[in-house]
Amino acid sequence: MIEFLNNIINFIEEAGSLGALIGCFLILIESIVPVLPLMVFITINFLVFGNVIGFIISWVFTVLGCIMSYFIFKKGLGNKFEKLTEDKELLRKYKKIFKDINISSLAILIAIPFTPAFMINIAAGLVKMDFKKYLIALLIGKVGLIYFWGFIGTSFVQSLKEPIVLIKIGIVLIITYIISYYVTKLLKIK
Repeated sequence: MIEFLNNIINFIEEAGSLGALIGCFLILIESIVPVLPLMVFITINFLVFGNVIGFIISWVFTVLGCIMSYFIFKKGLGNKFEKLTEDKELLRKYKKIFKDINISSLAILIAIPFTPAFMINIAAGLVKMDFKKYLIALLIGKVGLIYFWGFIGTSFVQSLKEPIVLIKIGIVLIITYIISYYVTKLLKIK
């Protein structure tokens, strides 16, 4: 894993501005094609460009990708998607819920690291959410998400370089398991 990341980082560093453009393009595409690993691209940007520039690049291009996805479903694919949906009533129910979401709730939803961003973009486009509302929540929510993945990713790479960190994490997990095991027995919870 670490060799794979090092190869990508070396390629981006040697490619210069082309490498930066590739990193930006991958983040942009990930917002539309959800099979790509956003965490990896953000981590690479943080490692190659540093925390500040890596954060800015990742944030800007993630936001741009989400906006593109939003407009694709708001202007084009939304109607086709609805026609393909079998349970029209369920779709109407979820559209109503999502359309009525406030900016704060939407920003939190966007900021949660394991929330599938592409689904939020699709939902916002399908309900034809006000762009200003969507944009404000997106700009705010992506700050926390990008910081989280940048921190986790760079910490993970460091832990691979320093195996003692992985050993400490393993010890903490074992202790957590032991404590939860005895608390479960003590409280007689299944």
